[in-house]
Amino acid sequence: MPPETAAMPSHRDWQDVPRHWRSALLRWGMVAALLIAAFFGDWTAMARQWWDISTYNHIVLVPPILVWLVWQRRRELARLEPLCWWPGFVLMAGAAFLWLLGALSGLDLARQAGAVAMLGASVPLLLGPRVTAGLFFPLCYMAFLVPVGEELVELLQTVTAKITVALTHLSGIPATVDGVFIDTPAGLFEVAEACSGVKFLIAMIAFGTLAANVCFVGRGRRAAMMVACVLVPILANGVRAWGTIYAAQIVGVEKAAGFDHIVYGWVFFAVVLALVIAGAWRYFDRPLDAPMIDAERIAGSHLLGRLERARAAPVFMLAALGLMLVTAKGWAHLGDTLAAPLPARIDLPAVPGWKRVDYTPAIWWEPRAEGADHRLLGRYADDDGHHVDVFVALYAGQGEGREAGGFGQGALTPGTAWSWQAPGPEIAGGRSERLLGNGRVERLAVTWYRTGDVLTGSNSRLKLSVIGGNLLLDARPTAMLILSSEDRAAVDSIARFLAATGPISGWMDRVTGLR
Repeated sequence: MPPETAAMPSHRDWQDVPRHWRSALLRWGMVAALLIAAFFGDWTAMARQWWDISTYNHIVLVPPILVWLVWQRRRELARLEPLCWWPGFVLMAGAAFLWLLGALSGLDLARQAGAVAMLGASVPLLLGPRVTAGLFFPLCYMAFLVPVGEELVELLQTVTAKITVALTHLSGIPATVDGVFIDTPAGLFEVAEACSGVKFLIAMIAFGTLAANVCFVGRGRRAAMMVACVLVPILANGVRAWGTIYAAQIVGVEKAAGFDHIVYGWVFFAVVLALVIAGAWRYFDRPLDAPMIDAERIAGSHLLGRLERARAAPVFMLAALGLMLVTAKGWAHLGDTLAAPLPARIDLPAVPGWKRVDYTPAIWWEPRAEGADHRLLGRYADDDGHHVDVFVALYAGQGEGREAGGFGQGALTPGTAWSWQAPGPEIAGGRSERLLGNGRVERLAVTWYRTGDVLTGSNSRLKLSVIGGNLLLDARPTAMLILSSEDRAAVDSIARFLAATGPISGWMDRVTGLR
C-alpha cells in the first residue's frame, strides 16, 4: 500500500470532525499537554505508583477506560457546541490551589489530586458547560487516577481480623485476637498490611463505579452495585483469611500459608469480581444500543443555556491560565525553600527522677524521620524499673522528602521486624499505637508533633498548620517526639515520664532549643 494511501484514514477522520470542534480540540490538546508538562513530576510519580505498588496496579487501566468512555460519547458530543467559559477558570484555580496546598505541605496526595483536577477543569474552561455535562462521568472517573487508599490499611486490618476470628469461632476452632494478631492452636497469625484487602477494595470500587454507569440506568440498581463492590471484597477477604487459618489446623501453617500466597493476588480478585458480575448480570437495565448521554436534552437545557452566557475569548482564558500556573509554581517554590533557623546541636536533657541508660531494646526499634536536620534516640529509666525510649526529630521546614507525618515516617518503619498491632490508649493527645516485634515483643509508641504554637498527635492537624505557615511564607521548625516503652506496664511508664517532664509542649521546646 502506498504511504499516502495509508495516511488517508487519519486525514479523513479529521475531516469528519465538525468544523466548530476543530479549533476547540486543538486548543484543549495544547493546554492539556501544557498541564502535563508543567506538572510532569506529579504525573510521573503517580505512574510509578501505578506500576510499582500492587495496591494501585489497577490504575494502569484507567487511562484507556477514560479514552473508551469519551469515544462512546463522540457522536452525541459532536452535536454540542464547544466554547470558552470563564467560570471554568474558578474550577481551574481551585484545582491549582489544591496542588499548591499539597506542594507547601509535602502531601503528595493533594499534589497529585490537584494535577488531575486541573486536567479535568480544562474541559469546562475550554469546552464549556454543555460539553462538560456530556463528559460529566468521565471527568468524575478521572479521580481514580489518583493513588489513594493506603490510609485505609489499619482500619481494614482490624475489620478483617474481627471477621476472621468470628468465623474461626463459628468453625469450632479456639482463637484469641489481639489487634490484628490471631492466636490459634496451630500458631499465631497476623493480618498484615498486604492482607488487609485494601487493593481489592479500591479496585472493586473503581470497577463498580464504571459498571454502575455503563450497565445500569436506575439509581437504585447503581447504588446496590456500589454497596456490593464495597461489602463483597471486605467479606471475601475475611473468608480467605479464615480459610488459611482453618487449613493450617489440618495441614500445618507452612502448607496453608503457601497455598494462600498462591491464591491471594489477582486470582482472588478475579474470583470476587466474577461473583459480583454474576450476581449483577440479570439486573443490567441499560439497552445495548442506548447512547451514553442524551445530547438532545443537553442541547435543549435552559439551565446550561444560561450558564453559557458566561463565555469568554480564548486568548483571554489562555493568558489567565498561564499567569495562574506561573503564580502557583512560583509560590510553591518559595514555600519549599523555607527553612527556619535551628540550633547547631540538640540533646536529651535530664528528667527529675529518671536517668539516661544504654539503649538496649529486645528487638531493635528506630523510628524513621527522613529529611530531619537533627535526630535523637535514647532510653530513660527510673528507680522502680520503668523504661521509656525517647525519639526526637527536628526539621527546619516541611516539604518533599522531609515530612514529619509522611507515609512510612514515625514509630512504625516498614520493612522491619515491627508490625502494627492496634491503636493504643489515649495518652496526652498523642497518636498512640501498639506494635509487635517478631510476633513476641510488644511495644507502645506515642507520637506528638510540634510546629509553631501547635502541639498535636494528628497528622492532619500538623499538615494544616504547615500549610498555613507556608502560605504566609513563614518559616517554622517542626519537631516530632515519640515516647515508647516495651514494659508490661508501658502505659504507666509513659505516664510517669510525662509527669516528670511537665507539659509536653514545653519539654519538647527545651529539647529542641526553640524556646
